[in-house]
Amino acid sequence: MNRRSFLLSGLTVGAAAALSQLPLASATGLDRRTSAKATTAGSITKVVKTDAEWKRLLTKEQYRVTRQKGTEAPYSSSLNKVYAKGVFQCVCCSLPLFSSQAKYDSKTGWPSFWTPIAKQNVREAIDNDEAETRTEVLCARCDAHLGHVFDDGPQPTGLRYCMNGVALKFVPKR
Repeated sequence: MNRRSFLLSGLTVGAAAALSQLPLASATGLDRRTSAKATTAGSITKVVKTDAEWKRLLTKEQYRVTRQKGTEAPYSSSLNKVYAKGVFQCVCCSLPLFSSQAKYDSKTGWPSFWTPIAKQNVREAIDNDEAETRTEVLCARCDAHLGHVFDDGPQPTGLRYCMNGVALKFVPKR
C-alpha cells in the first residue's frame, strides 16, 4: 500500500469514528411512525418488531435474508457495482453500516467491505449452520442478518465483511 492510500484509509477510519458519535436516531432518520419497541443497549437504541411487522415492511427476499438468516445468490445484487460515494445502511432500520470508501471487489459475488463505519453498529455471532464455523454479522440496532466476516480481506484490517446486498440500502453522498 502506498503512503497516499494509507493516509486516506486512516482519514476515512477517523472520519467514520467521529461520525459514529452522532446521535443515531437523527443521523439515520429512523421512522418513528412504526410500532417498534425501543430498548437501549449501550449507545444503540434497539428496534424490536414482530414478524408480521417485518413482513409488512420488507420484500419477501429481504425478509428471508435479514430475518431468517438466508443468503442471496452470488452476483445477484445491484450493489456489487456501486462504488459512488455514500453509505450502505441496514435495509431494516437504516443504521449506517459501511462507507463506500471501505468497499472493494472481493470477486466473491457479494458486496464486500474491509471495515464497518463503526464497530458498535454491527455485532458478531458464531454461525454453525454450515459445515464450517463462520462469524455472522448482524445489525446492532435490529439484529438483521447481514452476512459474514472473514479474515482474508485487504489491509489495513485484513477483514472481508461479505454482505448480502439485499440486506443493505445505498444512500449516496450529497
